[in-house]
Amino acid sequence: MVSTNDMRPGQSIIVDSQIYNILEYQHVKPGKGKAFVKTKLKNITSGGVVDKTFRADEEVEQAYIDKQKFQFLYKDSDEYIFMNMESYNQIAINSQLIIESIELMKANQEVTISMYKDTPIDIVLPTTINLIVTKSEPAVKGDSVNSNTKEVTLETGLTLQVPMFVNENDTIKIDSKTKSYITRV
Repeated sequence: MVSTNDMRPGQSIIVDSQIYNILEYQHVKPGKGKAFVKTKLKNITSGGVVDKTFRADEEVEQAYIDKQKFQFLYKDSDEYIFMNMESYNQIAINSQLIIESIELMKANQEVTISMYKDTPIDIVLPTTINLIVTKSEPAVKGDSVNSNTKEVTLETGLTLQVPMFVNENDTIKIDSKTKSYITRV
């Protein structure tokens, strides 16, 4: 148990049998009445964000999240298979749990998986990912009048807007949080 006065952004807590990650934290002491703590919490399993207010000094259960390095091996129907980099144990994760990350994962890629009581709850990709462009329309002189970007398809199936000079078989760096183009590698 942890006091609400000791909570900080980035910690994980359990509220109503759900695991939440603290995004924002504000301790409020009104002129009249008792102090309270306003928080913005992200549900780790569903991804939903809620605002929750706690009394000052209220006890909440802290969730101990273990982060382990895994390697993405392959996709098997609706599950993704990962191997622990230390113990070589393999785990299967349902695609619904990692739906946001699927378009950025390729075979043999290292990822961090957050585990709660040996159950995977979230996947953390590297900040940037290098992917190969598999489909790109050639840039035509004069196209930049309307737009200075074009749509390309990457090796994982992700489509995104890139500058006109990017061609097929180029390797580009992608921001994994925003799924946006950073630079050509």
